[in-house]
Amino acid sequence: MANNQKEECIFCKIITGEIPCYKIYENKFILAFLDVNPISDGHTLVIPKKHYENVLDCEDKYLEETIKAIKIITNHYKKNLKCTAFNIANNSGKDAGQVVNHLHFHIIPRYKNDGLISWPTRNCECEKLSDLCNKLSLIHKK
Repeated sequence: MANNQKEECIFCKIITGEIPCYKIYENKFILAFLDVNPISDGHTLVIPKKHYENVLDCEDKYLEETIKAIKIITNHYKKNLKCTAFNIANNSGKDAGQVVNHLHFHIIPRYKNDGLISWPTRNCECEKLSDLCNKLSLIHKK
């Protein structure tokens, strides 16, 4: 990654304090803050404090710490927001809808009858699923 990409990254600027945020949680590895364009009350972004573009280039330690923080935050929100569920989402890559090229996870608190739709589903033929499984499986077959 070019150095200027990191210098231009809005999340890196939030980490350094150059841009303010509504901090929810922080440790030496991650920062979590409220999304300024929330889908629901409590919509939070969880980011590593080290710049990674997406899950593919992120060090395992930072991914582990991010997931641990997500668990801490969602347990806290369940008590304080009285939400009944969560969507935890990550878009890795432009074609997946990633807008900010700094790894981030969305915590979206959900409530009964909140009217939000997670994502559309579609039917798939069993033969196609079988072919995909054979092509993609990481399980060694004997």
